[in-house]
Amino acid sequence: MTVAIDPRLREILVCPCPRHAPLRDGLPDDPDAEYLSCTSCGRGFPVREGIPVLLLEEALPAPGTGPTPDEPGEG
Repeated sequence: MTVAIDPRLREILVCPCPRHAPLRDGLPDDPDAEYLSCTSCGRGFPVREGIPVLLLEEALPAPGTGPTPDEPGEG
């Protein structure tokens, strides 16, 4: 399953991290998730009602990593 985004928009979307890497559909552990994943940093960005939310604060961390220093952690 692919995330429903206008193909013209899809061509220009990149990760907001400094590398500006391309995005792929889904998450590494759930390819059908309504997320776009960065091919470089691994963050997962939600797609809500067909709109990608490309905010680092809203992104899921890459698999196997904990919260980054600017993300709230446990405790």
